[in-house]
Amino acid sequence: MSKDLQILIPMGGFGKRLRPLTWSRPKPLVCLAGKTVIDYVLEMFNSIPDFESAELVFSINEAIEVLIREHVAKYYPDRKVTFAIDRAMRGQSDAFWQAREVLKGPLLVVFSDTIIENDFSFLKDETADGVIWVKPVPDPRRFGVTLCDEEGWITELIEKPSEMTHNLAVVGCYYFKDAEILLSAIGEQIERKLYLKGEFYLADAINILLNRGLKMRTEKVATWLDAGTPEALLATNRYLLERNLSHNKDLTNLVNTVIIPPVSIHPTAKIENAVIGPHVSLGEGTEIANSLIKDSIIGPRSHINHSRLEMSLVGYDVTITGQTGRFNLGDNAQAIQ
Repeated sequence: MSKDLQILIPMGGFGKRLRPLTWSRPKPLVCLAGKTVIDYVLEMFNSIPDFESAELVFSINEAIEVLIREHVAKYYPDRKVTFAIDRAMRGQSDAFWQAREVLKGPLLVVFSDTIIENDFSFLKDETADGVIWVKPVPDPRRFGVTLCDEEGWITELIEKPSEMTHNLAVVGCYYFKDAEILLSAIGEQIERKLYLKGEFYLADAINILLNRGLKMRTEKVATWLDAGTPEALLATNRYLLERNLSHNKDLTNLVNTVIIPPVSIHPTAKIENAVIGPHVSLGEGTEIANSLIKDSIIGPRSHINHSRLEMSLVGYDVTITGQTGRFNLGDNAQAIQ
């Protein structure tokens, strides 16, 4: 790459599939294995050559702007970050179009609920016009897939194919050597009104590029994690906790408590007469008493007492007392018996 890389992360969606967890908190800021989703998304780019000089471009809607800006200012104060406001909310391609004034040169795109494990160092020597990250899947009918010719060049993207012949599922990460070329295709897409149910999808813009002769190839990933649904978020939490082998041996605010690793427990959490784990993430300032919690994510400053929780998603500042079962609760909720 002869120019500094831009990394565009569209995050203007409403996270409907995670509600009520995301009623008041955007999906990128949902807790996950001791951090937030967006923190893990950014971590996966550490192998990019000269990553520290890359510009982060966050495409956001006005409703989440304050929370995203606060998180970036707190945890990434030294990063070069540009915010592009997606006011129209007309899908993936249109979000890029709304940010067209700031996009230029080599561009890496990743959707905000996509976490992959991949070595990005090859980008410094990449000669193709574009790269699409894919993963072979046993049943491709639920995904967008790539079709390739005998030499490995992508010929077409197909959304949710009816047959099983092509199984390289698109994971939501893309590289374009020149952002301006992508934007020209998006402009054509919008002019031709290539949309579905009122939304402009990136696949249509990429197919325009392929029809123009752009050379794009696939890059296979070994690990593809998702954070877009409650089930996927919990599965990703399990994987990350197991990979990081979090045991939290230095915790001091534990009284008569059993910890079953792997877990992630913030040092400020207070726990008494409880069993925590496996696969539990407890945020800053949480207080747990007389409870059993496993396979769950508990947000900061939440209080849980006399409860048994499993496979639960709990937001910030939530109070749960005398409950048993599986819960999905947004910020400031109460479940008190």
